[in-house]
Amino acid sequence: MDWSIQEIARLAGTTSRTLRHYDDIGLLKPTRVASNGYRHYDDAALVRLQRILLLRELGLGLPQVAEVIEREKSEASALETHLALLRQEQERLARQIASVENTITALTEGGTLMAENMFDGFDHTQYKEEVEERWGRKAYADGDRWWRGMSSAEQDAWKKRVSDLNRDWIAAAESDIDPASDEAQALARRHVEWLSGVPGTPAAAPGGDIKGYVIGLGEMYVADPRFGANYGGAQGAEFVRDALREYADANL
Repeated sequence: MDWSIQEIARLAGTTSRTLRHYDDIGLLKPTRVASNGYRHYDDAALVRLQRILLLRELGLGLPQVAEVIEREKSEASALETHLALLRQEQERLARQIASVENTITALTEGGTLMAENMFDGFDHTQYKEEVEERWGRKAYADGDRWWRGMSSAEQDAWKKRVSDLNRDWIAAAESDIDPASDEAQALARRHVEWLSGVPGTPAAAPGGDIKGYVIGLGEMYVADPRFGANYGGAQGAEFVRDALREYADANL
C-alpha cells in the first residue's frame, strides 16, 4: 500500500510543496511516481518522514536532519532515541497537569495550596532577565501581566497562532521563494501583526519604533540559534530576517 503526496501532506500536517522540496534535495524520495506525475509514498517513506518531522521539531535545519538520518541507519534505533525525548516532554506535561489539578481541587474543595507543588513542571520566568536587559523591566512586566491575564483557552490559541506562523515560515523558506515575494511578504505582515499584539513591545506601544524593532528582531533571529531554531535553523532565520526587512522598509 502507498499514499499520494496529497494524502501524506494531510496526514503529516505539512504541505505538498514541502514534500516536493524534500524530494528535490534528496531528503525524502517518493517510492514511485505515477503516470500523472503524482508522487506516492510507502511504509518505509512514512517512517523516514516521521523521523524528519521529529528532528525538525527539535530545531534542526534540513542539512542537519540529513546528516543525522544518514548517520543513524537503523530506523528503530533512531526512533527509540526520539521516543525517549518525547517521554521526557510527556513527563514534564504530566507534572504540569497534576500541578494544575491539585490547585483546582484546593480552590474548589477548600484545601490548602501547596506552593512548592504549584509550579512543578513550569518555568515561565526563564527569560525574565534577558527580556528586561533587552527591552526594560516594564516590557517584561507588561507582557507577564498580559499572559497571566489570559484564560487557558486563550493561551492555547495564542500558542497555536505562533506555531502556525513558524510552520508557514519554515515551509516558505524551504520552498526557496524570494523574501520579497507576495507569499513571503504576507507572512511578514502576519508576523508584524503578531508582534503588535504583545503588550510591552515597541510594536504594541503607540509611537514606538516598530520599524527598528522588527528589523532588529530579524537580526536577532539570525544571531541567536535559539530563535533561529523556530524557523528551521540559520537558513530559515535568514529568510525571515530578509522578508521582515523588505516588509519594514516598504510598510513601516
